[in-house]
Amino acid sequence: MRFLSIVLASLIWAAPAHADWHEASSDNFVVYADDKAADVEEFTLMLERYHSALELLTGRKIAKPSPSNRVTIFAVGNTRKVAKLATGDSGASIAGFYVPRAGASRAFVPDVRISHRETRFSMTVLLHEYAHHFLIGTSRYSMPAWLREGSAEFFASARFPKDGSVHIGRPAYHREGDFAYSAEYSVRDLVDPSTNHRNGGYYAWAWALYHHLNFDPGRQGQLSTYWRALASGVEPMQAAQETFGDLEILQGEVEASLKKRMMSFYNLKPDMLPTPTVTVRRLSEGHGEVMPLIIRSQRGVNRETALELLPDVQEVAAEYPDDPWVLAALAEAEHDAGNYASSIAAADKAIAANPAVKNAYVQKGFSLFALAEDAEPDAQEAAYAGAMEPFSALNKLENDHPLPLIYYYQSYVQRGEPPSELARAALEQAAALAPFDQGLWLQAAIMQGYEGQVQLARLSLSPLASDPHGGARSQAAAIVVSELAELPDGEPVSIPELLSAAMEGGEGGDGGSDEVADAGVDEGADNGSDAGDDAGATASGN
Repeated sequence: MRFLSIVLASLIWAAPAHADWHEASSDNFVVYADDKAADVEEFTLMLERYHSALELLTGRKIAKPSPSNRVTIFAVGNTRKVAKLATGDSGASIAGFYVPRAGASRAFVPDVRISHRETRFSMTVLLHEYAHHFLIGTSRYSMPAWLREGSAEFFASARFPKDGSVHIGRPAYHREGDFAYSAEYSVRDLVDPSTNHRNGGYYAWAWALYHHLNFDPGRQGQLSTYWRALASGVEPMQAAQETFGDLEILQGEVEASLKKRMMSFYNLKPDMLPTPTVTVRRLSEGHGEVMPLIIRSQRGVNRETALELLPDVQEVAAEYPDDPWVLAALAEAEHDAGNYASSIAAADKAIAANPAVKNAYVQKGFSLFALAEDAEPDAQEAAYAGAMEPFSALNKLENDHPLPLIYYYQSYVQRGEPPSELARAALEQAAALAPFDQGLWLQAAIMQGYEGQVQLARLSLSPLASDPHGGARSQAAAIVVSELAELPDGEPVSIPELLSAAMEGGEGGDGGSDEVADAGVDEGADNGSDAGDDAGATASGN
């Protein structure tokens, strides 16, 4: 459950004219914006064309996500509001951020203003994060940091001309300043994992290397060869030298390519990409009124901020007592504030008004699980069975929604019972549906370790281990992945103990097995609480 934020040096935009709230829905995205319906539709069409471009250029296909597992994008109005949501400080320089969670992935951007010329920086941030989302979703093999960031920068420097084409791999103009102040970087610095000093220059040179390897005729196929070597266990420097040859020669080539007046890029014409379908609807008056509060809630709250938010949601609910979307928002606010009975009551009213409002089932399930945890021992089995009822109903509405699968597994774990084979399979299926949720994959790895599926647990941990922004937890995961490589399958292994030992032995501090064991499993983390966030700012493109 990591929190990804992007630092913007300085950018001042005029606030857009207010319009009615609209929702645009497509195969891979849901966009909410207080903007004209046509603009929200065009923005979503751009994102879908970008998704198709990623599939075409990578040769990878990502399964169509279930409706609730799409990326939901909130256009919040301006950069000050984005900064306030991200850090609590409206003066911070932040262009957007993304929170990946199973069944609740959320991105926050200033607005949906359309540009067919140079792509706005906030859009570039979103495209960068979606490139990560896509690439993680199409492979469980970990990528080295430079390749991960270089590829995301490469795809994010996209352009969307009026004719419906998509330009990919264009010069990263948003990195011009970074090149000017980062002459110390070299190809060797990028491919050597021991050089861990990443800033804006790192992203700029990672893009430059990735771009050169894509377009230089003499380097065709080397990226794939390099990554396959890493995936097979070859040491990073060895893989780089065997694939690329003399790194000083490659350095000279990259520097020369940056001086060219014209740089290559992919011009994907409209007939090369499928025509996406986008459905736009205007939100009800009550839903539009409560949307700014939903955005704050979906960003993630702790108990203090939840208690601050609740009266505002209650005020809107009093004005629109029969709006199911408002009632679902009230159920979420009451749950986050710890008022579980009130949350259940609001969820029941929302479901009665409109049985298709899925968030009502989610919030009711969260609150019932919280109550079940405090039930008397002899009543816990019945309490958890009751807590599963809204999730079972949600599963009938959306068969591939990951939360019913996760909470079916948790209905065993939280009452101290060994999960059944079906429950274990449910957790692994949920992780497969949400490959971008590292906390969920950590939970799957813990389960697999206890089952003696050591190498499967190692594979589940690998993306976390290679996350360049995962902090102490990722460093510990990298140590554990190396340790697991030496262990045979068949003998149970405690992943929490190994991770805790690695965290205590490294620079990350005292971690603790409780933190590791609970990662990604509490209802707050899936509901958007701050507990799951690793807040950190980078020069761009986390």
